[in-house]
Amino acid sequence: MQFKTLVMSVVAAVASIAACSTPAQQYPQKPLRWISPYAAGGGSDLTTRAVARKLGEILGQTVVVDNRTGASGKIAVELASHAPADGYTLVTFTPSISANQDIRSLAPLTQMTSQGYVWIVHPAIPATSMKELIALARAKPGTLHYGSSGIATMQHMAGAMLGTMTHTDLVHVPYKGGAPALTDLLGGQLQFFAADMWSSLPHIKSNKVRPLAVTSGKRSAVFPDLPTTAEAGVPGYAVENWYGVATHAKTPPDLLLRLNRELVQALKSPEVHGRIVQEGANVIGNSAADFAAIIGHDVRQWHAVAREAGIANP
Repeated sequence: MQFKTLVMSVVAAVASIAACSTPAQQYPQKPLRWISPYAAGGGSDLTTRAVARKLGEILGQTVVVDNRTGASGKIAVELASHAPADGYTLVTFTPSISANQDIRSLAPLTQMTSQGYVWIVHPAIPATSMKELIALARAKPGTLHYGSSGIATMQHMAGAMLGTMTHTDLVHVPYKGGAPALTDLLGGQLQFFAADMWSSLPHIKSNKVRPLAVTSGKRSAVFPDLPTTAEAGVPGYAVENWYGVATHAKTPPDLLLRLNRELVQALKSPEVHGRIVQEGANVIGNSAADFAAIIGHDVRQWHAVAREAGIANP
């Protein structure tokens, strides 16, 4: 299976480091390209840019973030897969990308963050709690539209899982990223949305959107007064997202090890760590092998959810 292949490839790469040449000693000699699969301004893109800036400082080279949106991350994965295996091309990916795209051509480097979403509604929607939103959906089936960063992405999964567990008819509207979906919610084209906390926080503070609950299993330190979705009337509901980074699977093992080390250093630097935590996410920065194991777990979990909700791969 795909997740077993990932774990085995990472373990084999680490085991062979001592027998390989050391291109990492001369690396990097030119700017790096970091492909961001979603639109600028969304949570994954903001995280990517914060880490990329610090990584550039650590490496002494510019790290250029290149937004390549579309097909729920497939375009970004294909670009990274066809780039030279020299450590100069990175790509951000998420649980939905790992579950819905063939990522065997990529080597996971580290998980950057983990975070829940926050359910937000347009102020015109007559719902001040999840129970009221669900009651509205039951009273008017097929009239509540929620956005996502693409088909089969975690935001789509969050809405589909909510509809399945509450037996409501919710209408999914896919976008090329969370940022354009949030823009349409602000404009009233969408009624509600499982938004990332990073990009939605300013709009919540300015009362342009109304927060109802968080999707995570535990309450958020950013919104301590907001209940979890399970507490708000949907027992057993929990959806958490993460952002990770990968590169070409055939990249020399010593470069993989160095990139992991430098990325973890960037993530745990005071400025990056502080900003990510302040915006509602948890900083991870784990080993490549640990990250591969997490990918395998989530691939199994979300394939099951997609089958139950009738979601086809993009």
